[in-house]
Amino acid sequence: MRIGIIGTGRIAKRFVPACEAVPGTEITAVYNPHEGSAEKFVDYIRQNQGDFNPTAASDIEILWERTDAVYVASPHETHYSYIIEAIEHGKHVLCEKPLTLKKAQAEEACWQAEKAGIVLMEGLKTVYCPGYRKVLELARDGTIGDIKYIDACFTKLEDPSKRELQDVRYGGSFTELGSYVLLPAMDIFGTEYNNIAFDPIINDKGVDTFTRTTVEYEDAMATLTCGLGVKSEGRLLISGTKGYIKADAPWWKTRHIEVHFEDESKTIAHDEPFEGDGLRYELGRFKELTTFPAEELKEKQTHERDRSTSMASIMERFLAKRGQSA
Repeated sequence: MRIGIIGTGRIAKRFVPACEAVPGTEITAVYNPHEGSAEKFVDYIRQNQGDFNPTAASDIEILWERTDAVYVASPHETHYSYIIEAIEHGKHVLCEKPLTLKKAQAEEACWQAEKAGIVLMEGLKTVYCPGYRKVLELARDGTIGDIKYIDACFTKLEDPSKRELQDVRYGGSFTELGSYVLLPAMDIFGTEYNNIAFDPIINDKGVDTFTRTTVEYEDAMATLTCGLGVKSEGRLLISGTKGYIKADAPWWKTRHIEVHFEDESKTIAHDEPFEGDGLRYELGRFKELTTFPAEELKEKQTHERDRSTSMASIMERFLAKRGQSA
């Protein structure tokens, strides 16, 4: 599968070794509209991953000519336009989170991909990692009874001068990390909720450095926290009527899991592998999905598309609360 990379930032660099780790994938083009940026990134690839020799492009038509699929790693607000253009050119799309910042855009992108028989996958690496899949297995098999509460936290201290904390319209903790903390709530409780509330800490730029999100369901709730300027323990806690599941920090790179009960002597521990930065897991799944016929693909991606659309809706609501329009 010939893959083109759109965007040449930090996350795009982490994608390169993932391609090396997934057999049958090759980076054949790199696109950035800013003159010279793609060339610098291609030089980086040639120096660090000698197996690939992609074309550098500041003209996106060159990218379409040389690829079967694209990895969109550009700024959040550009995702939608690149997704639609890729689908129009018949290219499968792996797009970094958040898929879009508006519900209507996510719905349109998913509909267009489904109509065209194209894979459109949101790049949430945790979803496809063995540890997180084990967490979901334990949560769903009744081990801890009926699940009533989820507490998920993801923080990392970002340089205040970086885009994430400088971009007044689209930066901040929630647009950067919110997709991850929403993930277990949506995978376990579903995409339909009764109420959602945001409590952000805003810096002098008007950007959130830490945000607590509370989601209420019919008979359950979730507290989801993320931060770029405040550090906390990045664990995942899933509470049930018979016990609880704890994934140690950093839970989004799940390695160690414990299942606890009232009788602590019955605690069960699980250790799962996590290789590289985790991007190889999502790329492997993406490549696998491209082999399915359209109808089977539609069935396999139903939950993923519902989840991405719901997350986009929540991003839109959050930005509106923060006084910004997506």
